[in-house]
Amino acid sequence: MKDSLDQLCIHTITTKPWKLEESVLHFSQAGVKGISVWDDSIKTLGAKKSGELIKEHGMEIVSYVRGGFFPSTSETKRQEAIDQNKKLVEEAALLGAPSLVLVCGAEPNQSLDMSRKQIQEGIEAVIPLAEQLNVKLSIEPLHPMYADTRSAVNTLKQANEMAEAIDHEMVGIAVDVYHLWWDPELEAQIKRCAKNNHLFAFHICDWAVPTNDLLLDRGLMGEGCIPLKEIKKWIDDTGFSGYHEVEIFSNKFWAMGQQEFLQKIITAYKNYTA
Repeated sequence: MKDSLDQLCIHTITTKPWKLEESVLHFSQAGVKGISVWDDSIKTLGAKKSGELIKEHGMEIVSYVRGGFFPSTSETKRQEAIDQNKKLVEEAALLGAPSLVLVCGAEPNQSLDMSRKQIQEGIEAVIPLAEQLNVKLSIEPLHPMYADTRSAVNTLKQANEMAEAIDHEMVGIAVDVYHLWWDPELEAQIKRCAKNNHLFAFHICDWAVPTNDLLLDRGLMGEGCIPLKEIKKWIDDTGFSGYHEVEIFSNKFWAMGQQEFLQKIITAYKNYTA
């Protein structure tokens, strides 16, 4: 019988107070199989040693987070973003991560259409290195409330259109329920994404009611208003067999003992998969 935690992945940002070594130790002891690594968490050990540590504990590295932030009214800054993303691709390869998640960015002093054009151009400039190092690039559409500076890609439809326009096997999409749960087209766009082999990642959490902070008050699965089981069914129906990645930013949960929080995550995940 398949272990109920076989598809559970936790992002290192979720247990932010822990150093990478602590996250890896406690995740693995709890039976968590996957880990997505944020760039801040490898600063002490470096990418290569961080990857070795994770593998020594029998865990799978699911993704490296986060690249992107391509748009700017300055050509120099756009090139700097491309160079930074190439550096992150190199780190992902050293880490042993199969993909780099892209929070694509936006420039408030220009149109969203222009920012999307620059995002596509930025991704296309990184593809040759990503292909060489076998690191996939995952476009993550963000909730429209972040369209000012964090991302001009705000719906799964927009992400699908961009991935299809780029049309390269190294480029796909990370679907995050926090950003996309509200979209009336979500089911159809998930099917479209999977049909084109662009469904690279699936991130889960919940939308707290009321939400006290739009960035730092994400909820555990089952304690908010996101129809998680319905969205999970849409994902499962595509044949997606990858990890369900818990990505929670929460001042409330970061303030508690992280061992206690980890147990809450596991309990919530088991209820979500039941």
